[in-house]
Amino acid sequence: MHGELQLATFGWTRAEDMSRCQRGYRREMELETWQAPSGDRIPNHPSFPVLLYRHVDAAAGGADACRTAFSEHGWGGSWVDGVFGFHHFHSTSHEVLGVIRGQATLELGGPQGRAFEVSTGDVVVLPAGTGHRLASSDREFTVVGAYPAGQEDYDLLRGEDPEEVAAARERIAALEAPPEDPVGGEGVGTWR
Repeated sequence: MHGELQLATFGWTRAEDMSRCQRGYRREMELETWQAPSGDRIPNHPSFPVLLYRHVDAAAGGADACRTAFSEHGWGGSWVDGVFGFHHFHSTSHEVLGVIRGQATLELGGPQGRAFEVSTGDVVVLPAGTGHRLASSDREFTVVGAYPAGQEDYDLLRGEDPEEVAAARERIAALEAPPEDPVGGEGVGTWR
């Protein structure tokens, strides 16, 4: 597995709502980024990094809260389910996955990528072309998925046909960054 994880922010803050955490403290939303390496079958995005937000209140708040937060930031076409157990990618859309229950290991970037541990409250923003699959999970693992406005009619590719992958690379490179980050963070802004 390749690539170096970059940590953007981290901290603790005094929570206004003492009932949110027994000690009265909560962690701030934290952003990690990772550039997935290019591959033959799974192209990954040529310039946009994967964004991994930790401690996102909306995701920890369940499906309705997560869907609402994504929608408020211009990401729609949402669904609630798991993640496919086979490597796949989307060439016509970026995708966000908000973990609303459980924990899992997601393999990002295809066979040439790396594994990430995710759990309730984590949000993964996948630029178009980024391979992803579920490697393992507990029985409760559930995500809310969504797409930027205008990209809700996404494709699902496995990289089995070299001509299809070549055409997908062109679509991926042409797809612009969405106007807003799905959780209101700074991550998508780095894609511009």
